[in-house]
Amino acid sequence: MGRLRALLVDLTPLRESRDFRMLWASQVGSLIGRQVVIVAMPYQVYVVTRSSLAVGLLSMAQAVAIVAASLSGGGLIDRFDRRRVQLAAKSVGAFMSLGLAFGAVSAAEPVWLIFVFGALGSGAMSLDQAASSATVPRLVSRRLLPAALSLRQVLFQGSAIVGPALGGAAIASLGLPAAYGLDVLGFLPSAVLVARLAPQPPSSAQVARGWQALLEGLSYVRRSRILLAIFIADLNAMIFGMPTAVFPALALSVLRIGPGGLGLLYSAPAVGALAGSLLSGWVTRVERQGAVIIGAIAVWGLAIAGFGLSGRLLWVALALLALAGAADLISAVFRGTILQLTVPDAMRGRMSSFNLMVVTTGPRLGDLEAGVVAALFSPVVSVVSGGLLCSLGIVVLALLSPTLRGYRASGPERQPTPSSSTENTNVAPGGIGPTPRSP
Repeated sequence: MGRLRALLVDLTPLRESRDFRMLWASQVGSLIGRQVVIVAMPYQVYVVTRSSLAVGLLSMAQAVAIVAASLSGGGLIDRFDRRRVQLAAKSVGAFMSLGLAFGAVSAAEPVWLIFVFGALGSGAMSLDQAASSATVPRLVSRRLLPAALSLRQVLFQGSAIVGPALGGAAIASLGLPAAYGLDVLGFLPSAVLVARLAPQPPSSAQVARGWQALLEGLSYVRRSRILLAIFIADLNAMIFGMPTAVFPALALSVLRIGPGGLGLLYSAPAVGALAGSLLSGWVTRVERQGAVIIGAIAVWGLAIAGFGLSGRLLWVALALLALAGAADLISAVFRGTILQLTVPDAMRGRMSSFNLMVVTTGPRLGDLEAGVVAALFSPVVSVVSGGLLCSLGIVVLALLSPTLRGYRASGPERQPTPSSSTENTNVAPGGIGPTPRSP
């Protein structure tokens, strides 16, 4: 029984930190509401246009907004009270969903207006998530940070399962306006909880503004061996090992499971990630965090390759996708831990935003890579080759980056407060190796 408790997700951050409890709970409504919107907007665009291309363009518009918000918003997170940044971003997102709800009442709503509301809402959500992420190290100790990030992953993965199902049910039974209204309703308790946080002022009064803040952030990434390594590790995993673009082809022509089975393929990685986050009690005891990231990404790639080779054995395919999702969860927890602990507080907003941009754009590049290879060869070749290249890529990165493979959790404690020192013994100038090379 004791061993089982040791495996279960560590709730200590929720028990010990009142502000972390408030921040964590505030994300419930935001994340579920956003997942509902993620289902409702493509549905609405397709119903209005009957065009899959229009749905794809909506996704690209959101991606552009997320990148723009990530590049420009990081400086705002470092310059202003992070609690107020979250409140402002949540408010913008709620107003966009309110606009979508009113527009959905009329069947004549212009498609371009859906694009505008959707893009602005996605950009606001990315700013909210980056500000929330940058706040966490102030609320828990260094030792408990992996457990705190695992608890956040429970929310992320749970919302990825509950939100789409809730959105589909709302659209079917109550209509699109009600679905968008759920996101607006989720904003209210979320905003109240964030407002109850202790003030989170900037740690430095001399944070750069505008382009200077962006350039400082990019320069910091370029000079940090460990940040470069974890960003490249994630991009490697997502570009080569993210096969969702070929899920429809696999479901219809290989597995022959139809639209219902296609939904299972999409949800299986999130189910595995949720299970991994619920059984993450061991993460606070891991010393060699860099090695765990390398191993987790290698497992992700091999599991994806195995999924491609599973043929018509649906249960094997789903199990391997779930395993891949659990491995990606472990990689995400430790990449997030390393990022938050190796970055000075005055830079955390920009680095959290930059990380969000990498995490967001990586899967879209992966969809492009998977689609191109599938068109040139076949969907199965696309999945198998991508998974193997992902595993090979992380091995190459491990050989080129002794900083990543040797990274350990032990090191000088930094107090997670606004007055944190900007000194960082885990960050060194230079590249990741002789040949520079992925929520």
